Amino acid sequence: MKNENEKSTIYDIAQQLRVATSTVSRALNDHPKISTRTKSAVKRIAKQLNYQPNNIAAALRNGRSKIIGVVIPRIDDSLFSLAVRGIEEVANKSHYNVMICQTHDSFEKEVETVEVLLNSRVDGIIASFSKNTMQFDHLLKIRQRGTPLILFDRTEASIPVNQVGSDDFLGGYRATTHLIEQGYRSIAHFTSSATIHTFQERLRGYKQALADHGIRFDESLVQNSNLLFEDGHQCIKKLLSLPRKVDAVFSANALSAMGAIQALKEAGKKIPQEVGIVGFNDEVFTIMSTPQLSTIDQHNELIGNAAANLFLEELNKESVISIPRQIVIEPHLIIRKSSLRMDNTEL
Repeated sequence: MKNENEKSTIYDIAQQLRVATSTVSRALNDHPKISTRTKSAVKRIAKQLNYQPNNIAAALRNGRSKIIGVVIPRIDDSLFSLAVRGIEEVANKSHYNVMICQTHDSFEKEVETVEVLLNSRVDGIIASFSKNTMQFDHLLKIRQRGTPLILFDRTEASIPVNQVGSDDFLGGYRATTHLIEQGYRSIAHFTSSATIHTFQERLRGYKQALADHGIRFDESLVQNSNLLFEDGHQCIKKLLSLPRKVDAVFSANALSAMGAIQALKEAGKKIPQEVGIVGFNDEVFTIMSTPQLSTIDQHNELIGNAAANLFLEELNKESVISIPRQIVIEPHLIIRKSSLRMDNTEL
């Protein structure tokens, strides 16, 4: 009789059912050659004995840990939390667990995290690298180890792996075009690290929309920061001190747009009558502000779904040689009161 601290094994299950341990192992893993009756019996006894599989031992036996490492800058950003939800949704259906690691936008922490995940024998890594990542040797090392790597949101053309992101150019273009169609002409842009493709493309979309509508691009209206709430607040103060009057802002994220709304209120500016605001990434708090914030929805859960599906495809592919895929999710503009100057209808 086992005491409370002793763990049951497949040998205990096999002994009770008088079958081979290999039969128990296959039944627990839903092997197609094991009958439904045997599977049911094995799972019933496993539950009675409170059997817990040894995942590390299983990984050593079959080369699979059934764990995906997910590397993100921060979990409190809904962009990444929703993407993780999308990853888990797909992974769990294939009996994979997700190990979430935050880098807090630290390059050093990111390098350390990748090493830990590789040493933990994860079956693959799905990552969005930090704002401070300028070189990618640690990510290339993942592929050199033969471990699948999928990049999402923050993508990088120089890394030959599968990648998933939003059409950031289109999002920037649609946000700026909407502001122009609402009658705004002196439109500022909040951006961040110029080395990250995401922000490069949103800025490019902003510039293209201005050009297509005959509006001159003004470098002084582009504010670079970490795009935190306080950054949006400070950027508005800088813009209001310029000789040129600013009448709208397209922010490359929603958090700094919220900071801008507060700063504008403190300055006595009416939104959207005097200044219109559009953010990027439709976070929960965007409908809690007054006025509610117009945003670009980049469909983060779909990005997570696509990243996880690419991982599973790569894991199960027969050929080791393949052309990396890049999946681009189309973003959509959600119009709310913060930018609706030309329409008096209630939203």
